[in-house]
Amino acid sequence: MDGQFTATGLIVAALAAFIVGLSKGGLPGVGTLAVPLLAWVMPPLSAAALLLPIYLLSDWVGLYLYRRHYSPENLQTLIPSALVGVAIGWVASASLSGPFIGMMIGFVGVCFCLNIWLAQWIQPIVSDKPRSIVAGVFWGAVSGLTSYVSHSGAAAFQIYVLPQRLEKLKFAGTATILFAIVNAAKVVPYWSLAQFPTMTLSATAYLAPIAILGTIAGRRSLDAIPTKLFFSLVQIVLLSVSLSLIVRYAAELSPLKPIP
Repeated sequence: MDGQFTATGLIVAALAAFIVGLSKGGLPGVGTLAVPLLAWVMPPLSAAALLLPIYLLSDWVGLYLYRRHYSPENLQTLIPSALVGVAIGWVASASLSGPFIGMMIGFVGVCFCLNIWLAQWIQPIVSDKPRSIVAGVFWGAVSGLTSYVSHSGAAAFQIYVLPQRLEKLKFAGTATILFAIVNAAKVVPYWSLAQFPTMTLSATAYLAPIAILGTIAGRRSLDAIPTKLFFSLVQIVLLSVSLSLIVRYAAELSPLKPIP
């Protein structure tokens, strides 16, 4: 990988790639952890750009695995609005600093955890409501925007889709197809902003097999592991990493920080 990663960086990048694979294999919430982890060893938006080819490769495996399991009604609403969210992220990120984006990634992670943990009170309020196109447009746009910033659109997607109580495979397939399209739409914006690290090609060759293994493992683990325990551990790690990113980048943005 052109010597641009330390040994620790290589381990973190490999773990992030495996997490990406797990998310594409049917555990979409896990993917929220990948960019915050990698943001510890490189600039946040560059971390997102480095992982984008891994997402794209994993998408193909996920599309094959879930080609017969998805909700066309949800996709008709979510895909166009998510693409609008990507466009908003493209326009906004050109004027945002790396530390600010790092803090955004941290806040998205914290909000994701809070959404999951508060669901036992929120879900009874929204679960009886029918699928709303207006809500779908809103959460689809939020999903596209947060996906652009840190590949973490799963939180907004889940807020909208979970109350519909879709069958497990249909839920996973809908997420897989939506974010496969969103990820493909992010290539041009990332390229135009020159965010792809110089070692992207060699890194992709190194990380792709790990991500593919993660995708297969994610699909097999969907029925084989205690889902509640697994996601609880992931959420605890995500909250810890996200809070540390907020503290780290808040210090860099502090007006009290000496100017070099």
